[in-house]
Amino acid sequence: MQDKYVTRCPYCGGTEIIEVYQTYYGAVSSAENKLHGADLYHSVCRNCGSVLRSYVKNPEKLLRRKDRKKEDEMF
Repeated sequence: MQDKYVTRCPYCGGTEIIEVYQTYYGAVSSAENKLHGADLYHSVCRNCGSVLRSYVKNPEKLLRRKDRKKEDEMF
C-alpha cells in the first residue's frame, strides 16, 4: 500500500514508501486506559529503510468505550 502522506524519503530521495505493521507487543494504548490498544503502523522507505511516519489506523480504539459513544453521538 502506498502511503498517501509521504511520497519521497527526505534521507535518500527514494519514492517507494511501504507500510509495515508492528507486532502486537508494539501496540500503543491510552495512558488512561491501558486495556484498549491500537495497532501501530509505520511508513518505511524501501530504498534506505528509514521510518518516515508512525501512526495508528484506528485512534478511536484508544478511547474508553463510553467515551467512544459520546464522540459518535456528536457527529
